[in-house]
Amino acid sequence: MSPENESLDTVSDKRGVASLTLVRHGESEGNLADRAALEANEPRLDLDLRDADVPLSETGRQQARAVRDHLRSLPEDQRPTAVASSPYRRARQTAEIAVEGLGVPLVVDERLRERDLGAFDGLTWIGIQQEYPHESERRARVGKFYYRPPGGESWADVALRVRQVHLELQERYAGERLCVFSHQATIMAFRVAIEGLEEGEVLDADKSTPLANCSMTVYEPGESGLELVAYGDTSAVDRAGEHVTHEPSRGDEERAG
Repeated sequence: MSPENESLDTVSDKRGVASLTLVRHGESEGNLADRAALEANEPRLDLDLRDADVPLSETGRQQARAVRDHLRSLPEDQRPTAVASSPYRRARQTAEIAVEGLGVPLVVDERLRERDLGAFDGLTWIGIQQEYPHESERRARVGKFYYRPPGGESWADVALRVRQVHLELQERYAGERLCVFSHQATIMAFRVAIEGLEEGEVLDADKSTPLANCSMTVYEPGESGLELVAYGDTSAVDRAGEHVTHEPSRGDEERAG
């Protein structure tokens, strides 16, 4: 092998992360408020906080501790060496608890935030139908993936910013075992960016297997780049004997992240 080829191979080996683990935040007070509002057929959540400031529930903190115990139990050469988080309080709290004691700095990136629901923030699907009846028709016509709530983001919008941050993370943390703490729609957008899932595929995956709180989606390098090795894995929470929580079932309506 010529020195030129050897140099190129060495550079190639160092490109991209050694592994990527996407962790959805633990159960939040917003998840609880959303569930309570739906059970009571209320149009609005009883929660006087902006979405970015919603904290974890006690169950959510326990779930985050389960992830921490899992990460600590891993062999040294499998533990995260780099950590990034959404700035939203529930995701950042999950990250801070989960990586406690690992000695890994936490980087916050606003592009990892949850999808912005705009005018729909704080509303249940019942409230959306009551206050924005024409939007239901527009959403049905445009489709869930491309539909943008008034003042908010579509799934496609989230995928756009996730594509950008994914490329930067690949370069910045080349050779690192990266752990990202984020939200349901954002993690699904990573699947679009990494796996090239099309509109129908990502919506089918989200509907058939909604991401549980503190579930882990894992990618490792393969012949064609990063390859999915685990999706929505709840084994860390299961092993700790903690309660696995999902969004309340409501058909094809919006779910809080």
